[in-house]
Order: sequence, then C-alpha cells, then structure tokens
Amino acid sequence: MTRVFPNNMAEVAVTRTTACGGNCGNCESCIFQSELKAMAKNRVSARPGQKVLIESKSSKVFGAALLVYILPLVFFLAGFAIAYSLGAAEGVCVAVSFLGLAAGAAVVVASQRLKKNKNPISFDIVELI
Repeated sequence: MTRVFPNNMAEVAVTRTTACGGNCGNCESCIFQSELKAMAKNRVSARPGQKVLIESKSSKVFGAALLVYILPLVFFLAGFAIAYSLGAAEGVCVAVSFLGLAAGAAVVVASQRLKKNKNPISFDIVELI
C-alpha cells in the first residue's frame, strides 16, 4: 500500500508479472508498466508500506474480460458467417470479418467511454500479508 486517504480509502500498488515470469533481464522485451496503482477500500486499517491482499467482485472482472476479449471475436466470426451465407468470395468474407472485428472493437471503446465512471470495478483491502 502506498497512501491512505480520508473516507477509508487507500492507494495500492499492484505489481503485474510478465509472460516470461517477471524476470525482464532475460528477454528485455517488456513494453508494459510493471506496477499499477488503484484505489481500494481500506477495510483492515492498513498503513503505507504494508503488503496487503486485495479483492474485487469476480463478476465485474469477468464481465470486463468478456467484453474486451470475446465480443470482438464474436463480431469477427459473425462478419465472416454473414458474408459467407450471402455467397461472397473468400477474400470478401475475410475482409468483412475484419470489418466485424473493427466494429466489435469500436463497441468496446464506446461502451467503456459511456460507463467510464458510472460503475467502476472496486477493490477492497481484506488482509495484511
């Protein structure tokens, strides 16, 4: 945990591991920030510098993952299926499927912009480690 705020909130730093096991000295190909900061409800009165366990509602995390990863894929496959059922040539089917993928990505971006601050994923500090 990095900081404590009024109203029982705290800023936590979450270290993200990489596909190579977190040892970036081996491949030096990491382009992502390895530490993310998030706000969490401080249920255990943790203080800065303490390691904590945080939780969130799985349904919100899975819903976000479904939206980001699955919806564009569904649009991609639907685009191909629709073009194929209309008798389009293979190249046209592929082009339409990529247009579907782009449409799916646009839906994801638009939905995230619309509900940006309405119902964010919340985190709770539940235990000191």
